[in-house]
Amino acid sequence: MASSEAQYESDDGMDELMDKFKTQRYKNAFSENSWEEELNKIPMFMKAAPEEIDPKEYPELACLQAIIHDEDRPPEEQAKGLKDEGNVYFKEKNYQKAIVSYTAGLKKKCGDQELNTVLLTNRAAAHFHLGNMRSALNDAAAAKKIKPDHLKALIRGVQCCMELRIFAEAIQWCDEGLKSHPTDKKLLELRAAADKHKRAAERDARKAKAKEKKLQGEKEALLAAIKDRGIKLLQPAKPRKHGSDIEGEDEGASAAISQLSLDGLSSQEVTGAQVFLDEQGSLQWPVLFLYPEHQQSDFISAFCENNCFIDHLSVMFGEELPPWDSDRKYHPQNLQLYFEDEQKETLYQLNPETSLLKVLQHKRFFVKGGTPSFIVLVKDSSFWKQFLTGKKIQRL
Repeated sequence: MASSEAQYESDDGMDELMDKFKTQRYKNAFSENSWEEELNKIPMFMKAAPEEIDPKEYPELACLQAIIHDEDRPPEEQAKGLKDEGNVYFKEKNYQKAIVSYTAGLKKKCGDQELNTVLLTNRAAAHFHLGNMRSALNDAAAAKKIKPDHLKALIRGVQCCMELRIFAEAIQWCDEGLKSHPTDKKLLELRAAADKHKRAAERDARKAKAKEKKLQGEKEALLAAIKDRGIKLLQPAKPRKHGSDIEGEDEGASAAISQLSLDGLSSQEVTGAQVFLDEQGSLQWPVLFLYPEHQQSDFISAFCENNCFIDHLSVMFGEELPPWDSDRKYHPQNLQLYFEDEQKETLYQLNPETSLLKVLQHKRFFVKGGTPSFIVLVKDSSFWKQFLTGKKIQRL
């Protein structure tokens, strides 16, 4: 029963709707007398296009014609449309698309130089906001070439030069602009800023040059001091060419030492320290002590050439011994020092009372990597006997 009532209500509503169609007219329908004429105005149903298109009478067709025949418009009109399109993208901060639009406008090669100047200046602004300073400067220069007094192009050119840190060119742009716009506040401000930065850059360049000259003088003095003392620096090994082997140990050593240069003082890269001349004219060397028994080492960043080895050993192994010396045997009186001549496979034992300079001047001592290194052993220990077994030993 309920189902029949629902069907009745539905049918009743449909009848009411159909009655409205009979009594009320559809507002947007074609008229009965001219429907064919009206249908023919819709591009999809046209049998033939009219000879003259009135946008008011044929709005849809006029729109399609504009899209299809855009290239038929004058280049100036097309370029202006692309400029306006680019400006919309620019306001939306979509600088990449703005550049595409401005570039398309320039490709129209219209004869309106004012419009071309604006397109170039606007594209320069878009490049500027993207950080493409060199491209922005090129566009500003092109715009200035067309119209030398174009204020926006001049200002943009100055800003690009400032960002590129070519301050002399920035001043030149300002001076050119101020000829046409002598009271322009922005140009005056930019020129003052460019001049300030230029003087600061020149001052920094002078300081850097003076510092470089001072460092070069210090390097030359350092190398001269090393050379005067007869100290030999072992240069980094270089691959030998085929057939260039030098016969004889002494000749090989001299080839490795070759010409004295800072290449043999490269310890700074590894240890952070390098030999230097102090105010008294003495060489201060970075020195490495090696303890092979415990695979440990000590690094002295500034060992004066006039100091003896015992001076440092007494400090390093004084009242407090290192934690790795579990047997508590590394006392200054128990220690022996050696340097190794790798070429002759010989260990040279040196007296702890000897100065560093005397050891460095030994004919078989070569400073490797800018850092003299020495082996420290405990006399009469089991490791001492084992380490020296089979090795050639010489005393200084």
